[in-house]
Amino acid sequence: MHQYENTPQERVLRDLVARVYNDNLIGRKLKNGELRKKLSEPEWKVPAGYSLSVIEQQNFNMELLEPDEPSDRMIILQLHGGGYVGKLINIYRSFAGLFSELGHGVSVLSPDYRVAPEDPYPAALEDAVASYDWLLANGWTPDRIVLAGASAGGGLAMALCMYLKDQKRPLPAGIVAMSPWTDLTRSGSSYRDNYHKDAVFGNTKDSLIFNKDYVGEEDTTNPYISPLYGSFAGFPPMLIQVGGDEMLLSDSELVAEKAKEIGVKVRLSVYEGMFHVFQMSLLMIPESRTAWREVGKFLDVIQEYQETQHYELE
Repeated sequence: MHQYENTPQERVLRDLVARVYNDNLIGRKLKNGELRKKLSEPEWKVPAGYSLSVIEQQNFNMELLEPDEPSDRMIILQLHGGGYVGKLINIYRSFAGLFSELGHGVSVLSPDYRVAPEDPYPAALEDAVASYDWLLANGWTPDRIVLAGASAGGGLAMALCMYLKDQKRPLPAGIVAMSPWTDLTRSGSSYRDNYHKDAVFGNTKDSLIFNKDYVGEEDTTNPYISPLYGSFAGFPPMLIQVGGDEMLLSDSELVAEKAKEIGVKVRLSVYEGMFHVFQMSLLMIPESRTAWREVGKFLDVIQEYQETQHYELE
C-alpha cells in the first residue's frame, strides 16, 4: 500500500479514481459503445485568457486551445487516453490547459480521434497522422511539435512516431507519455505482480486492457498497435511517467529500457504507490504536482534544445 493508506489523502485518491474512472467507465470494458454514448459531461469552462476552437476534419474533430498571446516556439499535439474506446473528455481539456501553462503559453491541439468498437485499428492512428499533417500544413515544423499522451494516447504517440519514421518523415521534437499503453499483448510482469494493487484495472478481467475491440483481428505485436515491439531508433527524447501500482508499469519500463539501449534520450519516472494516469489529480496530491512540474521541465529542455542543440534530461 502507498503512504496515504487510511488518511485524508487516501480518501482523495479513492474519490478521484471513482469519479474519473468508474463514473466515466474508463476502467471497464465498453462492450458495444452504447455505454459511452450515454455519458454526459458539463460544458468545459475555457480558462480566462484562452480560446477554444473546434476544427472539423473528414473523419473526426480537433480542439485547439490557444492563449490570447500564444507562443510560436512550440505546439503540443495531445492524444487523449481511454483505451481506444473512450472519446475526448473534460479531464484532457484540463490537461491541455496545464500543458499550455507549463509550456509558457504554447497552444495545444487535441484530436477527438475515432475509437472502437465503431472504428477499430487503424482509425486512431490515421487520425493522429492527419492531426500531425494539419499542424505541418499550418506552418508548424516538426522540431516545434511535441507529442503528449496518456494511457492509450501515450502508446498512440509512440505509434505515430514509428509510422512517421517508417515513412521517412521528420519526427517531432519530443514525447510526453503518461502511463502509456505500449504492449497490448500484456506480456510484462506487472500485469501479474500488480493485479491486486491496481486500483483501476486490477481484480477483474472485465477491463479495457483485456478487450480486443480496438485490435480486432490484427496482430497485437504490430508496432503501430503495441509500440514495444517496434524499433525506437532515431526517436526524439521521451519523458515517461508511470505509477508503481499499475498493471501497465511494465509497458513503461520495457519501452524505456529498449529505447535507451539504442541511444534514445529517455527519462523514466516511476511514482511509487500511484495509480493509472494519476496526473488526473492535477494539483490535488503531491505526486501529481511533482509529475506536472517534471513535464514543465521537460518542455523547457525541448525548447532549450532549439537554441543550444544539447539535451539534459537527467
